[in-house]
Amino acid sequence: PKKSPLHPRTAERCLPPSSQIYPIHLPRETRTRRALLICNIEFEHLSRRDGAEVDVEGMMKLLEGLGYVVDVHRNLTSQDFANHKEHWTSDSTFLVFMSRGVRAGLCETTDILSVDTIYEKFNNKCCQALLGKPKVVIIQSCRGGKVGSVMVSDSADPAMPTPGLAHAIPAGLEDDAICEVHLESDFGTLHSSTPDTVSWRSSVTGSLFIQHLIEQFRNHACNSDLQEIFRKVQYSFGKFPRQLPSQERTTMLRKFYLFPGH
Repeated sequence: PKKSPLHPRTAERCLPPSSQIYPIHLPRETRTRRALLICNIEFEHLSRRDGAEVDVEGMMKLLEGLGYVVDVHRNLTSQDFANHKEHWTSDSTFLVFMSRGVRAGLCETTDILSVDTIYEKFNNKCCQALLGKPKVVIIQSCRGGKVGSVMVSDSADPAMPTPGLAHAIPAGLEDDAICEVHLESDFGTLHSSTPDTVSWRSSVTGSLFIQHLIEQFRNHACNSDLQEIFRKVQYSFGKFPRQLPSQERTTMLRKFYLFPGH
């Protein structure tokens, strides 16, 4: 009988480990990691987000500890940051958005910013300086007004969906002038809650999501890749059924270690 082609998972195991990890080409001394942190606290027709200052302070300390220079803004504008020349000599970026929100997007002072806009500003067409580099998106906001929990029987045991297998991409698809690449790739996104549900915040200690995220990055960034850290953040909400962070629109092609070789 005719032999079947190499199984995708088998092919992945045959690759050298370094090819499955995002590279860091430049030493720390010449690397220019930049992070964007946008936090809306005051709104024209909505109540103030008390406790958000704690989130800003905590995220700034975390990102600076990870080697990023943090640009902090109080309005939802990311276009200028996408054009930063320092991205050319960076290996990655963090995009952190903290605001009130609805299913359609994030609340500005008087309008709604669609989450799609974030991806459009930083995709491989509009931000080529970050082509092939991890773009970590962290979004702290409500995504609706529903509580994220439901009462179920103790015997409920829903089957977990089986992820589809990735198809191998044929090599050599380029000509003398251009090379075709994905329009949108290398994003790793973690929302503070699932669609249509609320995110919880203390006016004293800040958002639960930001607290858990900072804790997991501090404990595991030295030896875990990004998506494993995201999973640990989600797992940390296991005993708080009213909120569950959600990984969405993640297009990471490799594993992203903040401190590879540590």
